[in-house]
Formats: sequence, structure tokens, C-alpha cells
Amino acid sequence: MTSSMQASASRRDFIKTTGKLAAVSALANVAIPGAYAAGSDMIQVVLIGCGGRGGGAAANALSVKRGPIKLVAMADIFPDRLQKDLTQLQTKFASQVDVPPERQFIGFDAYQKAMDCLKPGDIAIFATPPAFRWVHFTYAIQKGLNVFMEKPLTADGPTNKRMFKLGQEAQAKNLKVGVGLMSRHNRAMQELAQRVHDGEIGEIILQRGYRMHGPGGYFSSLPKPAGITDLLYQIQRFHSFIWASGGCFNDFYIHLIDQLGWMKNEWPVKAQALGGREYKTSPEGVMYVDQNFDTYSVEYTYADGTKFFFDGRTIAGCQEIYTSALHGTKGSAIASKHGDCGQPSSLYASQDLTTKMLWESKVKPDEQDPYQNEWNDLIDAIRDDKPYNEVQRGVEASLVSSMGRMAAHTGREVTFEQMLNCDFEMSPNTDKFTMDSAAPLVAGANGRYPVPQPGIETSREYPA
Repeated sequence: MTSSMQASASRRDFIKTTGKLAAVSALANVAIPGAYAAGSDMIQVVLIGCGGRGGGAAANALSVKRGPIKLVAMADIFPDRLQKDLTQLQTKFASQVDVPPERQFIGFDAYQKAMDCLKPGDIAIFATPPAFRWVHFTYAIQKGLNVFMEKPLTADGPTNKRMFKLGQEAQAKNLKVGVGLMSRHNRAMQELAQRVHDGEIGEIILQRGYRMHGPGGYFSSLPKPAGITDLLYQIQRFHSFIWASGGCFNDFYIHLIDQLGWMKNEWPVKAQALGGREYKTSPEGVMYVDQNFDTYSVEYTYADGTKFFFDGRTIAGCQEIYTSALHGTKGSAIASKHGDCGQPSSLYASQDLTTKMLWESKVKPDEQDPYQNEWNDLIDAIRDDKPYNEVQRGVEASLVSSMGRMAAHTGREVTFEQMLNCDFEMSPNTDKFTMDSAAPLVAGANGRYPVPQPGIETSREYPA
């Protein structure tokens, strides 16, 4: 075996072994829930983490046609976010939203109070910053709840292993778990993946992914205003801080990484990368204090030596490219035409992705939305009691994203095993946070937070 093949085998052995051990331990003294809550047709849902994808996920849940489904509690640490989502959901789904004031929970323990409103077999939605994913998932498993959780699932080595184990415990308890990597529920990509795996473009020899556009408020943050603690500020702006989300790399680039790993039907074994902070000032000339780079360029390598090149950029005025493609020995393919999973997908007999089209996807109108598809699929699995657990894939996609991010931030090659076994946890006490807790990251006297320093800070991604 080559060293890369041995690494791939080691990775598979780790997952198989931990799966067997977790299944044995998790099956002891547990009650397996039925297909849905307490034998009733009604599936109750709680939303933990409001704003953005949280409200979107709840709307998708309430839009599933295989009802009845009702939202019965909400939780957040910011009251205004909860109220905004509640108002929007009540307006659109009046008969399906039953969240009176006594079931609107605020604070770091709000997730427990919300899940306490459910019965085994109901669903908890997790759309908080990813640093809290393992904390909330642990409690859901204890309560016997099905789960839908947004990506990414992890941002460092210790939480990778923790989430692998939790996913296996959930599976042993027959809990259904969906992960918000909606590309896998894009019907166009599902057919493309089958065609690629069947060899229609031959062996994959190259993959390319690009997410390049102007900056957004979620990528860069201005100095912390008065009246909010460091901890709450960092959670409020979680895309800007590596401990909370893995930064923009994990939270946004993960979709293209996931879909191209899917097309290859394996994960890269190593990554080396470049990146930098080019224009970290607001239009008014104020210095941004976030930890993200403006540019990322990653060379991922698979066990067989195949390369996957990913480029990310958040700079205004540059050419915008937001797509993913793959090249094989007999042709090429576009996975996402534009965006995270933009349709149609297509196959070509040529390598230039413009001529000799062999196939283009055609999707039924009621299956065009992958966000809704993933919820339809989850509810089908619950009602029909079918196996459904996307945690392992979600952790692996998060881990491979972290490989690329860490390679850029440290200036070192990072392997799958190194990322998996890295013992540095960026926020080890997330489960103990209170409103008075100190933040995992401390700003300097100038109000700016530590930033990655390739070649200097290589053991972890920001200095203490």
C-alpha cells in the first residue's frame, strides 16, 4: 500500500471500529422510540437557534405535506431573533405554530427547556452556531428525539470524534437525524452522482470548486459595540470567529466540498493551501476584526492522487464565480451550475464544459427545492420508520472543510488523520456557558481579535 492508501484504510477502520463500539454501548438500557411521537400522527417540532437558516428550516418542516406537524417551542439567547422568526412563521403557518410566551425560552439553557416540551420521536431543529452542536445533540439523544441540524457539525478534532460517537449512539437508538447539506437532496445531483459512479465520464481525474463573490456581513465584523459582552458578540457574529463556526470556510465552502467528495465517492486524504487578508476595512475605512481570510486556495488530494482545487474569495469588484465541476477520462460534468447546488447539472463528452453535452438534468417542479426535499425525506423516514442518519457524512464533510481551512491558516499540509486526531479544542467549555461566561477569544487593546498567522502559529489557528 502507498502511504495515502494506508491513510484511507486507517480512516475507514477508525469509523468502522468506533461504530461497533458505540452501537454496543448505546443499545444498553434504552427504549427504542416508535416511528413518530407516542404513536400519534402529530409530529411536534422545536426550533433551537433562530434567525437565518433557523427560521428557514422551521418553515421547511411546516411545509412538509405528510403532516400533521406543529411548532411548539422556540429557543435562542437573543430575544429579538426569536420574536422575528416567530412573527414570520405565525404569519405563514398560523394553524401550525403554537408557541405561547411560556414556551419561548431565552438563555444558554433554553435548548433544554425547549426539548423538554417534546415527546420521544418528535423533532428538535438545531440552527445555533456550530460550536453548540454536540451539546444540543447530546441532550436530544438522552430525550429520544429525532433531529435536524444545520451544517457544519464541527470545527476541530475533539468535536469530530465526539460527534462521530453521538451519531452512532443516535443510530443505535433508531433516531432519525438529518444534516443541512442539502446538495445530497438535490434531485439533479442525485442523478448526476449515479451517472458519474456508473462511469459515464470515466475515472475522475480533476475536480474544481469556486465560491468567489463580494464580502457579506457574515464574513466580516466591525469592532464590538458597547452594551454587549465579548461572548454574546462572538455568538451573534459567529461566522466571523473560528471557534464558533469554523469561519466562512467551514460554514459556506462546505457545500461544494461535500458535493465533490460525493461525486468522487470518497474524501480527500490531505490538503495544502494558500490564503490571506487583502482588504479588511469597511467602506468607511474601519478595520474589520473578524478572523477570516479574504482569499483561500486549497489543493485537496485523494488517495489515488487525484486533485480537487477549491478557490474562495470575498472581495468586491472581482469576477464572481460560484460553481463546481469535475473532469474524467471520458468527459466532464457540472455539478452546480451556480450557487451551492444550482440546477441543472450536466455531462459533457468534451473537457471544456460547453460542447458535446451528453445529458442535462430535468427535475419535477415539486422537487426543485433541495431545502424542502431534505425535510420531506426526513419526515418520510420518521413516518415509515426507515434508517436515516446523516451524521457521519456531516462530520466528515466538516472535517475535510477544517483540513482546508487549517492548511491555509497554518501554511502547513494537513491530513485527514491529523485533523481527526488534533487534540486542540477551540471551545472546550461550550456546555458550561452562561450569560456571564468569558468568551473563548479575547480582543486586544485595539479591539481586534487574533488572526491566523501562517508559518508562525502552526499548532493551532490563532494565538492565545
